[in-house]
Amino acid sequence: MSVALQAKDVVKHFGAVKALVDGQLSVEEGEIHALMGANGCGKSTLCKIIAGAVSPTSGEIVFEGQRADFSSPRAAEHAGIALFYQELSLIPQLSVADNIFLGHEPEKGAFVDRKALREKSAELIALFNGVAGTGLDPDVIVADLPPDQRQIVEILKVFAKNPRLMIMDEATAALDGRQSERFFDILRQKKAQGVSTIMISHRLDEVFAVCDRITVMRNGATITSVDTAATTREEVVHNMVGDVTAPVRRDRSAEPAGEVTLEVRNLRNFRVSNVSLKAHRGEILGLAGLQGQGQSALLQGLFGARPFTEGELRFEGRALSIKRPGQAVREGFAYVSGDRARDAALGGRSIFENLVSALTVRERLKIVNPGALKPRVEEVSKGLKTKFSHLDAPIGTLSGGNQQKIFISRWLATKPKLLLLDDPTKGIDLGAKSDLFALMRQLADGGATILFYSSEDSEILDYADRVIVFNGGEISAELMGDAINPVNLARAAFGEAA
Repeated sequence: MSVALQAKDVVKHFGAVKALVDGQLSVEEGEIHALMGANGCGKSTLCKIIAGAVSPTSGEIVFEGQRADFSSPRAAEHAGIALFYQELSLIPQLSVADNIFLGHEPEKGAFVDRKALREKSAELIALFNGVAGTGLDPDVIVADLPPDQRQIVEILKVFAKNPRLMIMDEATAALDGRQSERFFDILRQKKAQGVSTIMISHRLDEVFAVCDRITVMRNGATITSVDTAATTREEVVHNMVGDVTAPVRRDRSAEPAGEVTLEVRNLRNFRVSNVSLKAHRGEILGLAGLQGQGQSALLQGLFGARPFTEGELRFEGRALSIKRPGQAVREGFAYVSGDRARDAALGGRSIFENLVSALTVRERLKIVNPGALKPRVEEVSKGLKTKFSHLDAPIGTLSGGNQQKIFISRWLATKPKLLLLDDPTKGIDLGAKSDLFALMRQLADGGATILFYSSEDSEILDYADRVIVFNGGEISAELMGDAINPVNLARAAFGEAA
């Protein structure tokens, strides 16, 4: 076989953040090649560079024997490379057909050939006949589709471009078993036609079932590249986490000591399925696993932002049905998101208004008395060493990191009984992270229950008292005591029970 793609010595810095320090990848023509690694290892960044979505700081990409300096994804597509985006790039208001062929619609003269558009879309949809469910039709609006069908449409967008190299970044994340198997059958058919695939997956069983070779990345660098038949799952996990010789950094008991405050049974919503767990007073319960495996969906469901469609929820001995965030806040729940642009910012408002918004809901305040509230919120924001000129300044005058501190302070000011932390340290500096973790411990020691998801495994390993690992929207393992270590976490996250 000839080499289809080579990535050599690829480096990428985002300011002071070194996302890639030594990216190496070689993919042969007609090969299905797995790219694996823990959260933040650099695999998605490397793939976005290959696909022209991100420019490298240095290094070289060679595609089909020619140096490739793609200025945009469109340039990469013209060369024969197409990327499936882990964060879906569909336009909800458009139809399935319009999304599949967006930017390269069949034309009839100066106009889009609507008949050909529907026919070609129907041919692609037929690839998933029998497993896609009902209602997946060229004319259906994407916003009306369930998550698995939206994922299929995103896959079909890649197929519609007839690429010679496909990059599939967690393409099966929202698919069920039958849909995934059909997807792999299609990849094998493409392989027989000489099409190469780079497959990023969190599921070891998928990788060993369909992939010819495996490249493993760790800490922004390529560690190894091996034939799938010549390695084992244990070796792959070891290469992802490295040699684990350091002791566990916290003394953890085998069993939680506090009384159970939160108990959920068989919860289900748009991303989680059959989730049951208990959390205790004074406990920091870590939610681990690769990104997008249901951790955020669980937290959003508990907060009423994405209500559960099935299951039971009990808090402090009472059965609850949380349907909206305001209800959750009045029950003593607080939610901190790492996505401040989507979930946190009150744009155009003052720092003070952003700080007190949760308090007004929690305490049902009809009249806001700044003189009474300012000392309360200032105390909390100072605990995170937040830098601002005065509380009446617009929130937009703060740096991203200081905005995130404000949003964290907003919820800490409510003195929550249940604190839901959804990757809260995004965009804040190391000092602020340390301050936040100290406050978390202080809140837990004061009797709060904390559920904590982080996309950085090290934060979970360092600060959680107990760890629940998610994979594919379900709980794959519970780790306690000395079992909380990188190897067990990786095994559970990638599909092997610890």
